[in-house]
Amino acid sequence: MRFPIRKNPQLSEPGAALIAVLWLIAILSLAAITSLRVISFDMELVTAKVHGSRAFQLAEMGIAIGSNPVVERNDPILHRIDEENNEEIHVTLTSEGARFNINTLVMDEDKTLIRSIFIYWGLDLDSAQALTDALTDWVDADDETALNGAELADYEQMGRINQPFNRPFYDIEEMSLVRGMTEIEKLRPDWRNWFTVWSSGTLDVNEADAELIAVAADVSEAQAMIIPETVRGIDNLRDTDDDVPFENVADALSLLGISADSRQDIAQRFTVDDNTTRISSLARSGDTKRRITVIVRNRTGKPALLDRTTEIIP
Repeated sequence: MRFPIRKNPQLSEPGAALIAVLWLIAILSLAAITSLRVISFDMELVTAKVHGSRAFQLAEMGIAIGSNPVVERNDPILHRIDEENNEEIHVTLTSEGARFNINTLVMDEDKTLIRSIFIYWGLDLDSAQALTDALTDWVDADDETALNGAELADYEQMGRINQPFNRPFYDIEEMSLVRGMTEIEKLRPDWRNWFTVWSSGTLDVNEADAELIAVAADVSEAQAMIIPETVRGIDNLRDTDDDVPFENVADALSLLGISADSRQDIAQRFTVDDNTTRISSLARSGDTKRRITVIVRNRTGKPALLDRTTEIIP
């Protein structure tokens, strides 16, 4: 006859205590690791805030430098690198006249040029005409729909109320609200670089790229290249001593074989002296970047601030 072996409870207490101690160590270790991670995250957050604040401060300094009327676009002071503190500032000054003023184009009813821009980007003729009319309807004060345009009822069918605004564009981003602009986003994601609402109105031949000049003058881009090449001078660099800016539109168009007198429709699209400047200040502190952009009219005289934007750069 067998009898069950009874274990002494006292013999298992050391094993249970050891297991409890191991569990306690594991819990404390996990708590310590969690605390270290929280502390590390907090330190990174504080560091990011410090660098972000410093980057904005540097960007503001860049704007102050760029706004100084005696500072020219090729001045070395516009670019500063501080390796010791791991900081840098880069300021660019560009003419807003290098872009098409969308309000001027629409309100002057230069539908031919607007349509040509969209076709140049790859839009078919019918779609380009429809988008051109939709832009006109967005800006005009009436509720009469242009031939291929869009007014209140058309936007309501799209589930959008209180559109169009029936006023000039206050900001380029408003253009993206116009019916048909989604197709432009696909064809030309950089379309915003072509337009402005801040320039004096017409395209500055001394500042614009050949691509924009070509569309406005109805010539090929290869033909239009002669204008920026002439402005840059012998060294082919902008903002140097040998630059030869045009003093009037007629001289620039003559290089393209266009008579300003006989083609007033083309000549009126250009100017040579737009005085609106875009000042962009990009600053870095550590790995953090910030950018401030301001639009200033008459920078070298009595400047007027037209617009200001701030950006966090990834």
